[in-house]
Amino acid sequence: MNTLGPLIIDLKGTAITPHEKEMLSHPLVGGVILFTRNFESIEQLHALVEELRALRNPSLLITVDHEGGRVQRFRKSFTELPPLKLFGDLYEESPQRACELAQQTGWLMATELKVMGIDLSYAPVLDIDRKLNTVIGDRSFHENPAIIITLAKAFIKGMREGGMLAVGKHFPGHGGVSEDSHVAIPQDIRSQATLREEDLMIFKTLIKDHQLGAIMPAHVCYTQWDEMPPTFSSYWLKTILREELGFSGLIISDDLSMEGASMVGDYCERAERAHTAGCDMMLLCNHPEAVEKVLGGWRKAIPDLSAILETFKQKPSLSTSSLGMLQKESLWKETVEALQCLELSGEH
Repeated sequence: MNTLGPLIIDLKGTAITPHEKEMLSHPLVGGVILFTRNFESIEQLHALVEELRALRNPSLLITVDHEGGRVQRFRKSFTELPPLKLFGDLYEESPQRACELAQQTGWLMATELKVMGIDLSYAPVLDIDRKLNTVIGDRSFHENPAIIITLAKAFIKGMREGGMLAVGKHFPGHGGVSEDSHVAIPQDIRSQATLREEDLMIFKTLIKDHQLGAIMPAHVCYTQWDEMPPTFSSYWLKTILREELGFSGLIISDDLSMEGASMVGDYCERAERAHTAGCDMMLLCNHPEAVEKVLGGWRKAIPDLSAILETFKQKPSLSTSSLGMLQKESLWKETVEALQCLELSGEH
């Protein structure tokens, strides 16, 4: 039985290179994240996933950012998913219809990925849309925390019906800063009271109601709490998230190559510091040379995450073996038609 470790890495193209096979076989690696550059066609993606599955036993966790709207890595042959803001806009007119469509869309997203053999999508976004941050923007359900909680529960229910656990991001909330943590180190200066009453309340409620299989912390410094962003803060991840909020699922870091993570040091130090702080898994994307440095320089014992990762490898809800077969199912057709009617009607 091979160890599945805490690192999630990416690929350069539409097929796995011999060198990538070596890296993916390292015990420190436990998962892979796919991007648009890794997708050419349904047939190619199926072959790629099958090859990834065959590399390890137990198999690697296969993941993707597939929220909908601007952040949807696979488009050709997949359903074009709306941004989450669509459901928030509709909620103001028809709460019940908004929840129904959010649930159907969560199911649709999860099921289309699951039939392709993909285990996890980093969704949904739980940040508050304060009209401050363009990198969040319409990726957020709404500006009202209560509405976000309601719609997130509906979306997550649909994901679960499709056989996929949810990843809530970006803990404890990325909507209170204007900077993009991909290219900056954002500073959120709001008081603890404000953050607890608004952003943190979303995560607290969903954790209490057992909605989240995993959580992704933000690369944001919350200056009234700790000098380090949650990714590298045991105060945030252990004291607040684990002990105070009682979260028992996976904690998966955002990409450690982002500028918001640069305050810690080199890539190996970032990975080790994130793990020590409480991240169970760490994303490292777009820098294969950084992955090599981490694989060669890791100084800690390598944890075996095989058992917990198996909980994310659920089967799709429908007994279909391909995306083409799924698209012949009546439930798939009804869901796609409902979304198309909503967008064409201008209700959002």
